[in-house]
Amino acid sequence: MRLVFAGTPEVALPALDALVESDHEVAAVVTRPDARAGRGRTLRPSPVAARALDLGIEVLRPPRPSDPDFVARLGEIAPDCAPVVAYGGLIPADVLAIPRLGWVNLHFSVLPAWRGAAPVQHALIAGDEVTGASVFSLVPELDAGPVFGLLTERIRPEDTAGTLLARLADVGSGLLVDVLDHLALGDIEARPQPEDGLSYAPKLTTEDARVDWSAPALGVDRRIRGCTPAPGAWTTYGDERLKVGPVTVLDSAELKPGALGVSKSEVRVGTGTTDVMLGDVQPHGKKAMPAADWARGARLESGTRLG
Repeated sequence: MRLVFAGTPEVALPALDALVESDHEVAAVVTRPDARAGRGRTLRPSPVAARALDLGIEVLRPPRPSDPDFVARLGEIAPDCAPVVAYGGLIPADVLAIPRLGWVNLHFSVLPAWRGAAPVQHALIAGDEVTGASVFSLVPELDAGPVFGLLTERIRPEDTAGTLLARLADVGSGLLVDVLDHLALGDIEARPQPEDGLSYAPKLTTEDARVDWSAPALGVDRRIRGCTPAPGAWTTYGDERLKVGPVTVLDSAELKPGALGVSKSEVRVGTGTTDVMLGDVQPHGKKAMPAADWARGARLESGTRLG
């Protein structure tokens, strides 16, 4: 089939690579416009745009999917189907109708669970044991289209949003290609999403990533892992923010919520249940470091409080 692929961040690259290596033709790529990044705030292409340019694929960067020039060019390309992975823009109904077989979206949850922008993060924060990926037909309503296929993936105790998303992107790329193969053959049919189990996963804000040390230790652990690497879990030490990496949940409860227990080799923090041991932390204006190194440099003593 003749495809136009829509995607923007790095997590979309495994799907793009898999489609390029498949029997289908990737005629063009749609991605978000170049954005300013880095200390110099220079304009940089999205990861998907950069990969497509390296592959010699036409790149379309409309300011919005309703842009008339983009709509006209998409009509000229006349794709059979438009696969989508984390594009980051809402496709209007008239644009959805351009590909002969519509737009199909690879979404990183088992729909209808966790519709929205941050399904992996919310699955971790909620303490889900299993998540997965779904390929569905894109419709105007958010992540509500009928599903062509899905897979499940166990959430590991050490998973962060970053590691889990990377794993789902890899296995999900195979699912996407398989669905497109069957769409080309005409032997697959999408099924409506069930009404039970619907939940939403809005984009996490910086405030969502603030650690509440009065919460149970498992809740603290899940929130930190769900916000790693982005938007980045944090707390406060004095008047400054302290970024916090994944922690280890301990069996004992010796400290009050937010209180530190400092030794030469480790730093513990009290929660609403048992203590947790800090992993890496990042003080304001500095690089990430082991918590014990931070404690020595800051001359922390037991009883100091976070938050």
